[in-house]
Amino acid sequence: MWGNLRGTSSMYKRMSSRDNTNLFDLEDNSASLQDDMGQETTIPSWKLSLPHVLVATLVAFLFGYHLGVVNEPLESISTDLGFDGNTLAEGLVVSMCLGGAFIGSLLSGWIADGVGRRRAFQLCALPMIFGASISATTNNLAGMLLGRFLVGTGLGVGPPVASLYVTEVSPAFVRGTYGSFIQIATCLGIMGALFIGIPVKDIAGWWRLCFWVSTIPAALLALGMVFCAESPHWLYKQGRIVEAEIEFERLLGGSHVKSAMADLMKSDRGDETDATNFSELLYGRHFRVVFIGATLFALQQLSGINAVFYFSSTVFRSAGVPSNLANVFIGIANLLGSIIALALMDKLGRKVLLLWSFSGMAVSTALQVTAAGLPASCSGALYLSVGGMLTFVLSFSVGAGPVPGLLLPEIFPSRIRAKAMALCMSVHWVFNFFVGLLFLRLLEQLGPQLLYSIFGSFCLMAVVFVKRNVMETKGKSLQEIEIALLPQE
Repeated sequence: MWGNLRGTSSMYKRMSSRDNTNLFDLEDNSASLQDDMGQETTIPSWKLSLPHVLVATLVAFLFGYHLGVVNEPLESISTDLGFDGNTLAEGLVVSMCLGGAFIGSLLSGWIADGVGRRRAFQLCALPMIFGASISATTNNLAGMLLGRFLVGTGLGVGPPVASLYVTEVSPAFVRGTYGSFIQIATCLGIMGALFIGIPVKDIAGWWRLCFWVSTIPAALLALGMVFCAESPHWLYKQGRIVEAEIEFERLLGGSHVKSAMADLMKSDRGDETDATNFSELLYGRHFRVVFIGATLFALQQLSGINAVFYFSSTVFRSAGVPSNLANVFIGIANLLGSIIALALMDKLGRKVLLLWSFSGMAVSTALQVTAAGLPASCSGALYLSVGGMLTFVLSFSVGAGPVPGLLLPEIFPSRIRAKAMALCMSVHWVFNFFVGLLFLRLLEQLGPQLLYSIFGSFCLMAVVFVKRNVMETKGKSLQEIEIALLPQE
């Protein structure tokens, strides 16, 4: 039954696209002077799409919050739940969320394409609400792990859908700026989790409140999406042309509906079906853009960003700085870099920020290598270590952090966008997991100089890769990007 419906929808889309394209050609020829001198020469108002984007970025806030929520309370959690001193159990509490996120990310493309972007947001909010509630009320390790896994599945679905949604509902001239909101919201989520966790050592059971707090933005996300626009790109793929026009009017204004629909129809490939499988992403004509996306996420993680986060407290403590203050410094550097990215994304472009970012990270790792080669008693070593970490985080948050999540939905054709994002995000989670799992052991066996040299080498590899493979998408419509990267046969 579903196959028949999809086939009918696809046939309707192809017929209506071609017919309407001819109709648009006639209308454009008869009214070209009027359009050229009229309202469509202006740019859409960013104010119409902003509320929809802000609601979507609640996912990024939750992503950051849940990654940081167990950092401060972990000791209290282990004591209250009876696994104090069991480092394996403590590691599972932290990493179970990553396992759930991997599962969720694999499913995110099918969910986003199957039920639409808005409902995908609502579906990802449910396991985050239930999972956080279970974690907040549990009295044993099994309940905590179950709650963390459920939260992780929601986190796996949410970020890819947020990247898709923000890309598809944003006017081209502010798409980069809006994409930076995701990184800023993630930073605020991490900082919020650290702030909420401050009283955990002084107030018994405070860690339960830390989990309860996360249910509020998750509920706001589910409720807010009721009032947000659906992605016109998804509606058009379903053959729901009239609804796509209505949503474009909500997002861009009535005077821009015609040109937005014309752009969609230009990139429509009537000879293609809607069904997309992994083999087509890995071996078909879309392999090049999927390879670029997956490699960017792999290099992002192999740069060592999560390892730096994990190791930052130790370095700061060795410099005589309390861990709480160290977290504040790292959070400020992360937020500052995200704000810089927000200001520059649509001015300098995605590719420039990526090149600057990975180059800055390579220089920062060189500072770390130099510091590791100096005597531990040398004050210069401590300054280089602390300064290197702060500049590493700052450089990361300017480009390597926010750009891939924005760039990939831009370069993926609309037909494969959701599933390709799902595949690339699963690569992100796999490398994230293994870097976090192996970092301390590699640090013991290889030493900081060699390990940070490896991270720096990956950063330099990323510079070369970006320079050779990544196209600039600043100011281009999604349809222009698609045609440039995947010309019609």
